[in-house]
Amino acid sequence: MDTSMMVTPDIASMSMAMASSKATNDIGVAVLSKALDNFQDNGAAMTKMMEQSVTPYLGSNFDMSV
Repeated sequence: MDTSMMVTPDIASMSMAMASSKATNDIGVAVLSKALDNFQDNGAAMTKMMEQSVTPYLGSNFDMSV
């Protein structure tokens, strides 16, 4: 087996690739965290708006005659 033809991994380039991958994952987690915060805020605002509705019973009953 000729070992001169074997490709040895470049440790520096592997380290840079792993660091770049970690940074990309960290950014993705931060963006998803911000999106989750926004969804929770919107849900809380929607709940508050529904609780302050002038006619909360409107639409709860439907009478139909044929």
